[in-house]
Amino acid sequence: MANTNANILRRLIPGLILGFVVLLVLSLIGDLRQVGQQIIDFNWAFYPLALLFTLFNYALRFLKWHYYIKQLGVKDITWQHSLRLFVAGFPLAVTPGKVGEVLKAVWLNQASGLPVGRGVSVVVAERISDGLAVLLLSTLGVVAYPRYWPAFVIVLVGLLGVIIVSQIRPVAMWALDFGERLPLVNRFVHSIREFYEGSFALFKPGATALAVGLGMISWLGEGIGFYCILLGLGMTPDLRLFGMAVFVLSFSTVVGAVSALPGGLGAAEASIAGMLALVVGMDASMATTATLLIRLATLWFGVGLGLFVWSISKEMLGLRVNDESMVEG
Repeated sequence: MANTNANILRRLIPGLILGFVVLLVLSLIGDLRQVGQQIIDFNWAFYPLALLFTLFNYALRFLKWHYYIKQLGVKDITWQHSLRLFVAGFPLAVTPGKVGEVLKAVWLNQASGLPVGRGVSVVVAERISDGLAVLLLSTLGVVAYPRYWPAFVIVLVGLLGVIIVSQIRPVAMWALDFGERLPLVNRFVHSIREFYEGSFALFKPGATALAVGLGMISWLGEGIGFYCILLGLGMTPDLRLFGMAVFVLSFSTVVGAVSALPGGLGAAEASIAGMLALVVGMDASMATTATLLIRLATLWFGVGLGLFVWSISKEMLGLRVNDESMVEG
């Protein structure tokens, strides 16, 4: 148990260090003295609102997580336990490439016996449906600023491609059957098949539409939270600023996700600060301050919640896999 705990924490260390470095570099780029003054002058009455909208985002994303695991036939898990697994996954977002999120599949296996491969499909479906949701939220902004079209189209085609390919079942079955005949591949085919079966169920049109719809509403919540932060910095409230807040945060979330950096660290911050300067017209210090405040209210707020769940659920870090096929593989 102790070794396993140490291994999990070791996965987080690079992301935590990178997070600190990114915050420091951002502050220096925006002029540390000016950023400090912006934070002092910030109207902190708006910050609890930003945190509440972040919690709103988490609540709807939890509903999607719980819906997904029910779609895969998990019946004997309470919503309270499901919520604990969901929140415990937040710190895993700052592992390199977010690969640590696979641990959510192991925790789900421990709690319900769901094969790990199918649990991984839930994690992947979460990421893809979230990606589509934030892309759709950023559509109007991309129309207004054509320079972002290439990245928008590439990511959209990639996400839709995964969903479409997952639904071409005869091709998938042929590939899996063929893999079973290959000496070095056949030992992994059972787990891959479980992953595919989970993906096939979760990417069906009805499930995808519901997940993306929930995702758009949930990520809109974070966009509203970002708008609150901009108001706290003294910006004039109007519909254009609201639209820009949603666009900047949504598109930057996509940039952070495709970067494969832990938690999108560096990529998301650079995107938010850069777009605030280019699209909203902020000066460097205010753009930096807004970026720091929104990342603390979203990514790092979530990491803190997850670490709190870890502190009261230490048994979750045992990581004993019940799926015999995974052990054999």
